[in-house]
Amino acid sequence: MESKRFTVTDDLLASRGQRLSNFVMDLAIEYVIWISIGTTIVLFSDVANSSFLKTWISSMGIFEKGLSFAIIAGFYYYLTELYFSRSLAKFLTQTYVVMKNGSKPNYKSILKRTLCRFIPFEAFSFLGGEPGGWHDSMSETYVVKKHEFEKQKKIIILP
Repeated sequence: MESKRFTVTDDLLASRGQRLSNFVMDLAIEYVIWISIGTTIVLFSDVANSSFLKTWISSMGIFEKGLSFAIIAGFYYYLTELYFSRSLAKFLTQTYVVMKNGSKPNYKSILKRTLCRFIPFEAFSFLGGEPGGWHDSMSETYVVKKHEFEKQKKIIILP
């Protein structure tokens, strides 16, 4: 009996439209989280009668704001893709992250994927000929259409 191996093929990959939707929706979700954390800190400072936290938040410069947003974005992508193989936007677009053989990515692949998102101009890497971005190719992961992927995997894995 011959053992069949599964490989992600181009027809299973998420479309550029789905990837753009994922990017825009995730950016909006990250922004809501960022604003919520800032608001929580300000409200906590009111309850704790501490003007330090409120002053700190209100006096943040563009660098501090950018850094805090990047930290939140990094945790957002790392945690959601590590535990669920998808961010909230990928859940909405019915896509998820897998390895070439169709398995769930390990923590090293997801960490590499998350860190690669911070490469300057990485978001523009989707404009080239390759179907994915640098954070896909460098981490050797793929974003696939959930239903097509699961259907194809059942056909190949099951005899």
